[in-house]
Amino acid sequence: MKTGQNITIIGAGLMGHGIAHVMACAGHNVRVFDRSDDALARLPERLSEIAELLGTDSAVTARITGHADLTAALADADFVIEAAIENLEIKRFIVAELEAIISPEAIIATNTSALPITEIAAQARHPERIVGAHFWNPPHLVRLVEVVQAERTSDATIAATIALFEAAGHRAVHVKKDIAGFIGNRLQHALKREAIALVAAGICDARTVDDVVKCGFGQRLAVLGPLEQSDLVGLNLTKAIHDTLIPDLDCTQTTHPYLEALIAAGHTGMAAGQGFYSWTPETAQAVRDRLSQFLAAQAKTKGTSQS
Repeated sequence: MKTGQNITIIGAGLMGHGIAHVMACAGHNVRVFDRSDDALARLPERLSEIAELLGTDSAVTARITGHADLTAALADADFVIEAAIENLEIKRFIVAELEAIISPEAIIATNTSALPITEIAAQARHPERIVGAHFWNPPHLVRLVEVVQAERTSDATIAATIALFEAAGHRAVHVKKDIAGFIGNRLQHALKREAIALVAAGICDARTVDDVVKCGFGQRLAVLGPLEQSDLVGLNLTKAIHDTLIPDLDCTQTTHPYLEALIAAGHTGMAAGQGFYSWTPETAQAVRDRLSQFLAAQAKTKGTSQS
């Protein structure tokens, strides 16, 4: 995959600025479009924070420019990554806007955590060049992207997208069927459902659940996936555990009532000062710092091993 492509990011917010940094680090010319003057004004500061965290060269951020004019941002674009809010109608509207401006050969990647790509591309004129690109937050630290093939996405689009992201230092995995939540979020939220059910049933508190994950099987997940672990211990043992455990796992078919009750009480998490835990601004910031420092160390290690 050649460097020096013209890549446009739609959205300068939570995901967009991190994706822009990733693509600029790979040597591409990156334009970031946003309708919000405030988001564009904050873009240089956000990029500087990433550069300071990762120790990247200032030449990287020099390849990124912010734009309030969509046509200017899309000029000669080879690849567009839409990183707007998680709303189907807004994403459809953006796709229509993009197709009215860019060349038919340019690829449109839509960044979403769960929305089916087929639905986003339902009204597109060239659905074969629309692909899902689920980056993980923050994209400059978590080096995985799920490349999702919608019903009419071409194989050539998939191949080009995977090549682009792999060359940028991400592990790009191919999601062959377009399902809600793709792979990662289905796994993550299956775990969350059981975690919430354990707390709701009075088996343990939230801290115990998190300690079991962080201090137990979570320590090996970075190097040993669940199916590798199954082969390691033997599928006969996996089956024996399943025979006992699967019938007893939570199978609530909607959002768990315990979670609904927390939200109804206004206990919506760190920003509210209360969720599964009680939070102060200081304890909440300590968690954010712990996470970013850990992920930055991991990203630097991987970057060194790949160079």
